[in-house]
Amino acid sequence: MFYRLVAVTLFVSFIAMSTSGLLMFFIERPSFTIQMHPVHKLFGLVMVAAMTAHIALNFRALRNYVRARAVALTGGALVALLVVLYAVAINNELPPEIAQPLDALGAQAE
Repeated sequence: MFYRLVAVTLFVSFIAMSTSGLLMFFIERPSFTIQMHPVHKLFGLVMVAAMTAHIALNFRALRNYVRARAVALTGGALVALLVVLYAVAINNELPPEIAQPLDALGAQAE
């Protein structure tokens, strides 16, 4: 039963994260992004919890998948890309005169 709960939770949180992310991607208005942010953030946390349970329940199978060279190389490339994108994003700070009003508006909207 726990496996099924994890699977359904992971599925629903994936749908929520992907649809809210796509909406924010295609509707490029900061006001809409701030409006959708609580949904995206909450289901992001749910997805992390469900994914952690999924990995724990399927660790042996996942480890076997990574033994294939192509899978390991693809996974390594994706992790490297993620690290590079995080580094670029973290080093691309908004000027304080733009960031502070946005932060205040975001806090007020949530």
